[in-house]
Amino acid sequence: MKKLLLPALLAALLAACSSTGTDTAGAKVEDRTGAGAGVATVTAPSMSGSGIAALTDPNNILSKRSVFFDFDSFVIKAEAKPLVEAHARFLVQNPQMKMLIQGNTDERGSREYNLALGQKRADAVRQALTLLGAKDSQIESVSLGEEKPRCTEATESCYAQNRRGDMLYSGEF
Repeated sequence: MKKLLLPALLAALLAACSSTGTDTAGAKVEDRTGAGAGVATVTAPSMSGSGIAALTDPNNILSKRSVFFDFDSFVIKAEAKPLVEAHARFLVQNPQMKMLIQGNTDERGSREYNLALGQKRADAVRQALTLLGAKDSQIESVSLGEEKPRCTEATESCYAQNRRGDMLYSGEF
């Protein structure tokens, strides 16, 4: 009995779901083309100042994202201050933007030492940005230590490229 009931029930359900083939041309459809249709136009919030495009424009200082440090140091060099100031202004003008600062070191030193130094470098950039007006909630700092080298040769010029703090914006990390 159960073997006959199950197929009959299944056939009844399928029949109930099928279309009847009747014309629906006369069915009432809501008109959303006129005024007061209940659909609001959504636009992105306007970017003040230099705008998002400046982040990728190679002619704009905001496209530069690395602050370089001296050996065994986490002091921001004078030559990097205009870069940090520009990014701070951008964060102030665009409070919805978030930034991740990744502190990096060269391969010299122990793993633990390099992680600590990378964190100090990232924190130095973060502190400079907040002192210049960026909100603390916009910025996160992490250390990558020696794990993300930009250059792998054992030369001083290569080591210098790896001693840095990289600033990444929302969508880049």
